[in-house]
Amino acid sequence: MVRVFPLNDKYSDQFGKMFADYYEELGCDENAAHLVDEYILPDLLAGLLRIDIMEEDGVVCGFCIYQKDEPGNEWNFKDGWGDIREIYISADRRRRGLGRFLLYTAEMRLKEAGVQNIYALPDSGAVDFFAACGYELTDETCDELDCNVFSKTAENGCQNCKDANRGI
Repeated sequence: MVRVFPLNDKYSDQFGKMFADYYEELGCDENAAHLVDEYILPDLLAGLLRIDIMEEDGVVCGFCIYQKDEPGNEWNFKDGWGDIREIYISADRRRRGLGRFLLYTAEMRLKEAGVQNIYALPDSGAVDFFAACGYELTDETCDELDCNVFSKTAENGCQNCKDANRGI
C-alpha cells in the first residue's frame, strides 16, 4: 500500500536521511543535515513550504518539497505560482510510478491552496521525469540555479489547473 502524508516529527529523521541521499545523488557538497535543520524544517514550521513523505508497504521511500510562491518568502521566483522544489524517490523504488504519484499529490494540494500554475527547476537528470508528467520547457531560466524553468498550466495540460478553472 502507498501512502503520502505531511512530514511529522515521527518521520523527521528518515526525511533527513533521504534528503542526504538526495543531495549525494545530485553531487552537492553542502552539508545536507545543516540545510534540513537550519533552513528546510524552520521554513516548514513557518508555513513557507510543505513536505510530503511517501511510504510504500511501511517503508519510507520518498519526499516532495513544494510551496506556493508568495511575497515574504525568501524563495519567491514566480509570485502566486506553485513551486515543486524537490522530489525524491529511493533508488530501489524508482520506475514504478511512485514519483508521478507523489508529484500529482503535491499538484493537487497546491491546487487546493489556490494555485493555478506550477513550475519546477529540475536538474538535468530530472528533466525527462517532469516532461513525462506534463511539464513543458519555457523560455525562462533561473540564473541563480543555472537551470531552465518547466511549467505546467491549464494551457499545457495541467489537469489539476483545468479542474480548478472549472471549479471542480
